[in-house]
This record gives sequence, structure tokens and C-alpha cells, in this order.
Amino acid sequence: MDHYTEASIRTLQLAMRTGKITSRELTIAYLERIMQHDKQGAGLNAIIEINPQALQIAEALDRERQIRGERGPLHGIPVLLKDNIATADQMHTSAGSLALAHAYASRDAFLVQRLRSAGAVILGKTNMTEWANFMSHEMPNGYSSRGGQVRNPYGPGLFDAGGSSSGSGAAAAAGFAAGAIGTETSGSILNPSANHALVGIKPTVGLISRSGVIPIAISQDTPGPMARTVEDAAILLGAMTGIDEEDPATAASEGHFFSDYTPFLDRRGLQGTRVGIVRSFQGEQMNADQLSLFQTALRVLEELGAVLVDDVRIPSESEPTDSAVLYYEFKTGVNAYLSRLPSAFPLRTLADVIAWNKAHADVALRYSQDILEQSQETSGTLTEPTYLLSRLRDLRWSRTEGLDAVLEQHQLDCLLYPHDFGYGIAAKAGYPSITVPAGFESSGKPFGIMFTGRAFSEPSLIRIGHAYEQASLLRKPPQL
Repeated sequence: MDHYTEASIRTLQLAMRTGKITSRELTIAYLERIMQHDKQGAGLNAIIEINPQALQIAEALDRERQIRGERGPLHGIPVLLKDNIATADQMHTSAGSLALAHAYASRDAFLVQRLRSAGAVILGKTNMTEWANFMSHEMPNGYSSRGGQVRNPYGPGLFDAGGSSSGSGAAAAAGFAAGAIGTETSGSILNPSANHALVGIKPTVGLISRSGVIPIAISQDTPGPMARTVEDAAILLGAMTGIDEEDPATAASEGHFFSDYTPFLDRRGLQGTRVGIVRSFQGEQMNADQLSLFQTALRVLEELGAVLVDDVRIPSESEPTDSAVLYYEFKTGVNAYLSRLPSAFPLRTLADVIAWNKAHADVALRYSQDILEQSQETSGTLTEPTYLLSRLRDLRWSRTEGLDAVLEQHQLDCLLYPHDFGYGIAAKAGYPSITVPAGFESSGKPFGIMFTGRAFSEPSLIRIGHAYEQASLLRKPPQL
């Protein structure tokens, strides 16, 4: 059954449709792989919790297939969720924090409702950098007090697992499920995807609802898929879109979202596409292997008919930036999330979490909680002039004098960055990006390239990413 754990969603669906495998058998195969490679010895530590109902859900979907047929491409397909995505089942939702280790959500996140409706089997929750990497400046990527340290399957103990969707990256790369869902505020899907030779799609803010997701910043947060191919990521993306009255940002996606992004998969999708090459990250930030791999990727793009506009400059790229918005919005968002937990749960505010961590410092504070404490010092009302100035400046420098300006100036379809460099400006703008595997350094460390586009340009980015992926086919599974 091991060969199925690397198979694409389309291949798995065909195998179930033709009776070669059932969803129950596939779920068991993933569970066996998790058992072998996640906690045994120097395991990956990517899984924080298994859904005790996963096999029963798979069996029910198998019966439904026999009686009524399949719901769609995700019928019976096991997927994993980052541990900050709420599920109203027998699993906890903790953001990797021991303070929330016994917290149960009262209802599914909107995206979980959509995945269940599509027929996905929620296999479990993935480990993550605690509080989505917004707890301590000292904390390494992939560490949480509840789950421990995530390890990168391409080099456990050698290569960075990335943050903060670290467990989702390691799990998808290791074949623990057909794909995983991460979340991003600034780089938290794109970075671990690039570090694990995965395709990660960081959608436009508002394409996927954030209701039921433990937040950092309402202005930048978004869930998104992490998978082994562009096609698989596109299938997962389409299953999660939709208007959610509880997340007003999704109203902007009206007329822009699709429930099926697979029609945009086009092997010839780069012909005539204008791609702006961002080279601001060369020099001290890129080693010789990365430079060579990036140049190879550019040659492939040219061979596929892309029009490369070299060394484009983002007008605002030299402007100073900060993370002030995150500190102010975090307290507001976390307090709101905690207030909606079942009344029996004792921690209702960020202040409660900080106090709990201090009272249990021996297990909860291996690293500091300086970021939590700094956020707690804000009013929680978003009335501070510092916040308002920073938010308006972010929008101006990331959009008007940033991505909008450079895309318009050169009439570009997208920008291209090496690996995940440059994710910050798209994060502040709320614009989408996709990272695609682009080979491996001589050490075996994965390298990727990242395409960034205008708001709701996911169809174009999927077309571009798929064309490059199919022409290069550079992803290799890790040797576990």
C-alpha cells in the first residue's frame, strides 16, 4: 500500500472509483506510515493529534460511494489540518500551545465544513510553530510546547522545517496524507512549502474564510493548501472557497472564486506570459547552489515561452517596514476567538494565556513569550495612532507603491522570486503567491521558486505554476 501514499489525488480517486482501494484502506495506509515515521526514534513529529473518527468517516464515505456515487475529487481522500484550525469533533484545537491543549471548538471552521462537504476525511491535526510563530523571538521554526519540534524529512536535524505550518509541510512531504492545510500571516505556508519541496498556495486574503481559525492578524491571515503537485493544491483550494457571512473579507471574492481550479491547469500556460524577475535577494542572501538553481528555472521558463522582464524593482522595496499591525491585531483576534470557546474552558483572554504559561513555565516556556506580552500591552481596540499609521502605510507600500505599481509599469502577469524570498510584501498586500519545487541544493536541501500576482489571480498563478512544474518535474520524495 506504500505506493499509494505518494499518489496524486486524481490517481487515488481513480483507484477508489475502480475498486482497487477503499477510503478505509487508504486511511489505514496513511496511519501506518505515520506510525512508522512520525514518532518512532528520531521521527518527524509532524502530527500533533489523530482524528479518532477518521476510519469511521472513511467507511461511511465508502458506503456512500457504493449507494450514491462520489461527491467529487476529494471523496474519501484523507487530509491533515494545521492545529490552529477548529474542528467540532473529538480533536483539540490548540495552536500548539499547552495552554489550549484541552480546548475543544464548539463548531468546525468554515473551511473544515467545506472540506467535509466535499467528502474529505479529516485525518488529524499537524504540529506547528506555537501560536503560528507569534509567541517568542527565541522560538525555532516548528517548535510548540504541546507538540515538540517538527523535523524536515529531507534532513531531520539538518534542514529548517519552516514556519509556522511546519507540521503540514513535513506531513505532506512525507506522504502522511494526500495533502495538508496550512495558514499564513507572512510566509507561513510559502516558507515550509519551499523547504519541503511542496506546492504551497497562499491565497488572496478573503478567498478562503478565516472563521474558526486561531488568528494573528485579520488584515493578513489566510488558510491555504500544501500539496505535492499543483493539481492537488488546486483541488484542495477549490474545495475551501466560498462566501462566509462571519468573515466579511470573503465578500470581496464574489465573482472571483472558483470551486474547481483544475480547468486552469495548462502545460502551455507560460506561452506569452510576462514574468518579472526580482533579483533583490541575490548576493549575500543566496548561495551558489541557489543561484544556479534559480538560473536553471529561468531557462525553463524561457523555453516554455515566458517573456522574462529581468531585474524589476518594486518602487517601495527600500522603504522601512515593521510588524506593528500584527502586534495590535493579535490581541483583538485572540481575545475574540477565546471568548467563543465553550464556557467550561477557563482561559478567555490573551492575558489568561500569558498567566497560564507563567504558572506552568517548566513545560510551557522553554522559550520566552515576549511577543505575547508585547501584544498584550496594546489596548485591544485598534485605536492607537501607531496601529492606524502602520496599517495604512503597509497598504500604500505593498499595493499602491509596491506590487500594483511594478505589475502595472511592466505590464506583468506575475513576479518571480527565488525560494520564498519576498513573501512579506504580498502578505501585507493580501495578494496571492504560489511556490513550486525547483530542485535541490548539493546538500539535499529543497529549493523552490515563487510566483506572486494581483488580487484573486489564483487561476493565472495555478496555470503558470503547473506549466513550470510539468516541464521540470523536479520534486523527489524524501528518503525515510
